[in-house]
Amino acid sequence: MTSGSDTAPAWLFSFVDLAFLLLISLTQVSGGPRAVDLGEIIVPRVNQEATASVSSSASQRWQLRIHPAASEAAGPFELLAPGTAAGESAHIAAATLREQLGRLRDARAEKPLLAPHQDSRSQDLLDAIAMIEERWPDARRVAVSPIAMNR
Repeated sequence: MTSGSDTAPAWLFSFVDLAFLLLISLTQVSGGPRAVDLGEIIVPRVNQEATASVSSSASQRWQLRIHPAASEAAGPFELLAPGTAAGESAHIAAATLREQLGRLRDARAEKPLLAPHQDSRSQDLLDAIAMIEERWPDARRVAVSPIAMNR
């Protein structure tokens, strides 16, 4: 859908026009008893420690890699032993991964590191996280923290 004389989409003009009108109206809103209560979105901040390079102990831990699903039979998961190069082990399905994670937990291994491929499915990543959290429910960490609002 383009406007008649140029190549810019018509919806783009409408969106910019609407944004401009919203900015004008927000500058006209003042405080007081008739003030409009605007919604807020708290934007998380990524901790510096989470973006640092991977520690040297990472090569000494199990890794759970999540690949794009090539076929249903193979499965998208790959569980790598410490010191194993990528591609040396077979891709496995969720049921097999659940069994292998159970054996790792029984052997008192540390929580595996998650390494999702950028093209892997979100559902596979969520399934892997759920299976890991079932067996290693402690040691929860987050990579983001909310910014405290100054009021």
